[in-house]
Amino acid sequence: MSSHHDPYSGLEAQIESNVPDDLSVSRVTYEGPELVIYTETPRLFADRDGIVPQLAKTFRKRITIRPAPGTQTEPADAEPQIRDLIPEDAGITDLEFFSTTGEVVIEAEKPGLVIGRHGSTLNEITKEVGWTPDVLRTPPMESSTVANVRNYLVTERDERREILERVGEHIHREPQSDEDWVRITTLGCCREVGRASFVLSTPETRVLVDCGDKPGADGEVPYLQLPEANPVADLDAVVLTHAHLDHSALLPLLFKYGYDGPVYMTAPTRDLIGLLQLDYLDVAAKEGRTPPYDSEMVREELTHTITMDYGNVTDIAPDIKLTMHNAGHILGSAVAHFHVGDGRHNVVFSGDVHYTDTRLFNGAVNDFPRAETLVMESTYGRRNDYQTDQEDSERTLIDRISQTYENDGTVVIPAFAVGRSQELMLVLEEAMRTGRLPTMPIYLDGMIREATAIHTAYPEFLRDGLRQRILHDDENPFLAAQFQQVDGGDEMRQDIADGEPAIILSTSGMVTGGPIMSWLELLGGDPDNALVFVGYQAEGTLGRRIQGGNREIHLTDRDGNTNRMTLRFTIESVSGFSGHADRNGLENFVRTMNPRPEEILCVHGDESATDQLSSALYQNFDCRTYAPRNLETYRLA
Repeated sequence: MSSHHDPYSGLEAQIESNVPDDLSVSRVTYEGPELVIYTETPRLFADRDGIVPQLAKTFRKRITIRPAPGTQTEPADAEPQIRDLIPEDAGITDLEFFSTTGEVVIEAEKPGLVIGRHGSTLNEITKEVGWTPDVLRTPPMESSTVANVRNYLVTERDERREILERVGEHIHREPQSDEDWVRITTLGCCREVGRASFVLSTPETRVLVDCGDKPGADGEVPYLQLPEANPVADLDAVVLTHAHLDHSALLPLLFKYGYDGPVYMTAPTRDLIGLLQLDYLDVAAKEGRTPPYDSEMVREELTHTITMDYGNVTDIAPDIKLTMHNAGHILGSAVAHFHVGDGRHNVVFSGDVHYTDTRLFNGAVNDFPRAETLVMESTYGRRNDYQTDQEDSERTLIDRISQTYENDGTVVIPAFAVGRSQELMLVLEEAMRTGRLPTMPIYLDGMIREATAIHTAYPEFLRDGLRQRILHDDENPFLAAQFQQVDGGDEMRQDIADGEPAIILSTSGMVTGGPIMSWLELLGGDPDNALVFVGYQAEGTLGRRIQGGNREIHLTDRDGNTNRMTLRFTIESVSGFSGHADRNGLENFVRTMNPRPEEILCVHGDESATDQLSSALYQNFDCRTYAPRNLETYRLA
């Protein structure tokens, strides 16, 4: 990533000509997509209603106003003044000043009270002390991941500012090419589930979308060696749709290969990859595999993240604007809309989507200003891939748990730490609260509790009613007493297996390693117990083989010895809890998409799923459809 043009030439003079004479402009810089104006009169800027929106409209950029060094009240004097301006009910938990940027970071239990109506309290803070406030939510559940990511980014704040300024200059460089075309190259997840990765190219820009691994297939990585992806160090941007490892696991590899540019994602996705990627390395080490990168590359990746809110149009290159929308799949998951050129072409990457509302999330957004091409996930794209209605699914699950409880047995549910686990927690908490299930312990094994804590840190990304319960009704369902963390290792697992009937939610969701292997060993030999699948089991995974009827499995103990075991517990699959849209949901996403795309690439599904969905969309909606293979390039415009 390199720049050959001074993007600031004449910019400061333009800004000065658009602000009143009594407002000073001491320095202008880009930090990523944002235009940052440093001023010696921050209090006057804060006092002028509408000046920042006016500048944003004039320059078509997000504008941040920061005080020039030395213009603020001293931190020791500013802190009590800030606390006086903020209602006590806001619950301030931390307050930290950064003189290099003139920002004060305020962490509070109720950030809305810190912000005030239409940002009124933030303006009052700046008018009073000259500092620019940055507000963060204190997670209702303690999260070591959220704390560690925030602390790390605070520690690296100066380095991040240098990175963002370099990125800003690159984004706002002058175009270098007179040619005009748009292409997509498939690096993975075509006619397969996993290792999602694409390159979106123009003569000016190359953007990598996702970079995941393939569950159950060690060593199958995206085709980053292709000329379209190389040199990796010269990619202009990386966009991550969501945190699941089949989309995110190998992003740190890019930094190992020399990439030093931005990675765009939502804030929850940033925190979740900090959790999932480090666990990915830990699991690899425990299983005796050499991890493809080390934890330093994860930290390097976090340093380069630029987070986006849903709906915000953001420049990521001279000829590309990115907007992220809710995908309804997991926390922070996004449908990525790329506006290429001056209206040249618009490409939508669905990522993984859930079309209808769930207990956790509102359904996926499919309304765009323009959309000529859709790259569409096809996980459940086969003609018979219809999931059970959610209410019926919940009833089936509760009935299975009740039967197992009556048999004095325990139910173990392999679940993804992010998404399905929290959905199940809501179902089980309500069922016990309303008497549909007897109250019993619900044990969370693996990263589930930590992932849940991250969910509570971002309630604005959750479904409307759930957000209301967490923020305003003081009814956080994730804090119910029956949820207990498994933190005592194998000894605690043995005690649970020998104890009273219970429910166990355990990673990994596709039975490819992790604590679920211990539960198979401890519970699998007793026919009174039950194993219930609630999520997609990819081809090649142990979960898929068990789901398909294979009851003879091999387990490896801590000494490396392999033992054969026959599973005797009840094995069931309950559809309807997946974070993916079923065949009907995928068709409805396209049917109601506004505008409907002219061409659709069906990806992220096995060969039959992508072929059958592609054929159906062509027949039903009279648009060009494709089921690409890996290593193919499509010219879109």
